[in-house]
Amino acid sequence: MPNSLIVILMGSKSDEAHCEKIAETAKSLGLEVVMRVGSAHKTPVHALSILREYEADPRPKVYITVAGRSNALSGFTDGSVVEPVIACPPASEAFGGADIFSSLRMPSGIAPAVVLEPANAALLAAKILGLSDPAVRTKVVEYQQKQAEKILADDAAGRITA
Repeated sequence: MPNSLIVILMGSKSDEAHCEKIAETAKSLGLEVVMRVGSAHKTPVHALSILREYEADPRPKVYITVAGRSNALSGFTDGSVVEPVIACPPASEAFGGADIFSSLRMPSGIAPAVVLEPANAALLAAKILGLSDPAVRTKVVEYQQKQAEKILADDAAGRITA
């Protein structure tokens, strides 16, 4: 079976640090990651050519879109591909956090998931790809076990009293 792939499509280079957090977790879960830049507003023809390139790639994949403000990129991507799309908008100081409203309200027939935490966007992508990739599924199980072990270790270290 070919390696599962995460295609991270960012609206601009300013989103790179956010995307790196997604990529780091995705790689730790055994996924191949590519990061590309294409804007639904400013370079729609280029963004569509990126999507067509990866649509022609037969590997199982999930797209993660990273765009703030008016997040047309997630809807544009979801309407252009058949694989799952996860919108992971970056935090915005101008909006008191992530400007999530443009990510949450999509037209009929456009259904990207929305996950605000970069590591969790990668985890959701891995869970989706793990449905058909046993190696990725094993990495997800290991990841979740490590998360549980941290909590158990914290509790074993001593109870906190108020």
